[in-house]
Amino acid sequence: MVCEAIAYDSRSTLIVMRGTLTGQRYVDDILLPHVVPFLNGLSGAIFQQDNAHPHAARVAKGFLRHFQTLPWLTRFLDLSPVVHVWDQLKRQMPSCYYVHDLELAVQDLWAHLPQDNIRCLINSMLDRVAACISTGGV
Repeated sequence: MVCEAIAYDSRSTLIVMRGTLTGQRYVDDILLPHVVPFLNGLSGAIFQQDNAHPHAARVAKGFLRHFQTLPWLTRFLDLSPVVHVWDQLKRQMPSCYYVHDLELAVQDLWAHLPQDNIRCLINSMLDRVAACISTGGV
């Protein structure tokens, strides 16, 4: 599993985790050591995550009650800029036969992803939301 956070002028380190991710492990191994410091460094940050089981676990929701969060629209995945970031990275992903090579490749792609790509995706949010509304999607 790979976890990350993006913002207009920054991004978190890429977190590569092996094994099963539980709600408690999500809080202990991702939110506390990585996401909280990232969010604390951003004035007015709003956190968004998908509805994966560990994210929706009671322990994770309880932990995140201290942060401003944006609900995940399960029917409208294309409204999330990070989905498009991963689409860009997947198109550049080389073939890998070993998990270690895959981890190295994704770390390298993340490190070299231009911040302007993230900015463009965030800037496109208003147009994507407007298009969704105009088609009766929201």
